[in-house]
Amino acid sequence: MKLELEIYDCLCETKTFKINDIYADYHDFGSKEDSMPFSPYAYMCENMKFTPKLPKQSVLNKYKITVDEYVDVCDKLEAGLSFGRCGWCI
Repeated sequence: MKLELEIYDCLCETKTFKINDIYADYHDFGSKEDSMPFSPYAYMCENMKFTPKLPKQSVLNKYKITVDEYVDVCDKLEAGLSFGRCGWCI
């Protein structure tokens, strides 16, 4: 599998995300949200977290990857998009 993944330094988004030369969408692999959305400040995340979801055959086919490769992508997305508190959007 050829994976190109770059996360913005100060945003909870992928800057570059391609799998086997196919532009990828992290939504195919999971979701991200503030797991503690009760910040006293508007537009501030208390605990941004990426949560992987179970693989679908359609996603495996779309990116031409195996289940093991899917798990590897999820691990990298989780590491890059889960970072705790952030006030960048303030």
